Amino acid sequence: MARGVSIKSAEDIEMARRAGTLAAAVLGIIGPHIVPGVSTETLDKICHDHIVNVQGAIPANVGYQGYPKTILTSVNQVVCHGIPSPGKILKKGDIINIDVAVIKDGWFGDTSRMFFVGVPGVLARRLVETTYEAMLAGIRQVKPGATLGDIGHAIQSVAHREHFSVVREYCGHGIGQVYHEDLQVLHYGRRGEGLKLEPGMVFTIEPMLNAGKRDTRQLPDGWTVVTKDRSLSAQWEHMVAVTPEGYEVLTPWPGGTGAYAPV
Repeated sequence: MARGVSIKSAEDIEMARRAGTLAAAVLGIIGPHIVPGVSTETLDKICHDHIVNVQGAIPANVGYQGYPKTILTSVNQVVCHGIPSPGKILKKGDIINIDVAVIKDGWFGDTSRMFFVGVPGVLARRLVETTYEAMLAGIRQVKPGATLGDIGHAIQSVAHREHFSVVREYCGHGIGQVYHEDLQVLHYGRRGEGLKLEPGMVFTIEPMLNAGKRDTRQLPDGWTVVTKDRSLSAQWEHMVAVTPEGYEVLTPWPGGTGAYAPV
């Protein structure tokens, strides 16, 4: 343990890798179904059935702190934690984040990515691509001896370069046999500050960037978080392990498209 942070063995990381790969595979199969006219409820059912019937895994989100669905579907101005619904129908030009987590043999895998519904607007595309770049910039800071502040600073620098804001209320987290371990990965910060990374640490990096101001509010459903100014928001998420040489992404998306190929 490093200041209360769990250090995983090679065997532990293999289990986390298996769970992470399954979570990533769900994002791999759902892409073709994300088209104008589909409901987020339909997407949720497809993901649920794949996790249970094909993977033989457990949908980690179902029942977690009372959450009712398998995936989280955050569309346009929804920052995170959007609840799938039969009444939420995707339309051309929408952007959507799908966040999925699975449990396999007691280990959690957690990842999310953005999808375009048809052809996005110029601002929407730039926001989505910048958020992806920001996530990669954070991941590439991961190595023994680096700090959590290095990760946050890298993400923040990319966001601010494009005049986007970084959501501060939500952050990455440690993960393993517990969904959300104590380690918190902020998506802003200063180089050299915060916890030093050690081999065996496993956590998510999942920046949320807004096209407008960073302020958010939670809707009355107790889950859905939106931008206060109704501006667009985007998020990407990977699970990462600190290795002796640097990092390993534990949730590589199969068949990445365009700029969003596996890391």
